[in-house]
Amino acid sequence: MEHVEAELFTDGGNNAVVRLPGRRFPGVLIQGDTLSTLRSDVAEVVEALDLGDEAAARETVGLLLEDLDALLARYSAALDAHGIPLPYRT
Repeated sequence: MEHVEAELFTDGGNNAVVRLPGRRFPGVLIQGDTLSTLRSDVAEVVEALDLGDEAAARETVGLLLEDLDALLARYSAALDAHGIPLPYRT
């Protein structure tokens, strides 16, 4: 294991915006349980599609998109607050 100092752009929380040494742009640190939940949500969509349940798949994808949009908004706001341009086009 290597110990490094990282720059923290938001509170710690479940999805902290941090920049590791040597990186131009910050990233998002997603806790393991949150990552597992995201994976489960995607698996739920796949299962619903396999069963032909488009309505259930659409509902789960909608919720997943809301979660990802919130995460992206948090990331964008953190970068904006620190005068860092986004590393992607909006």
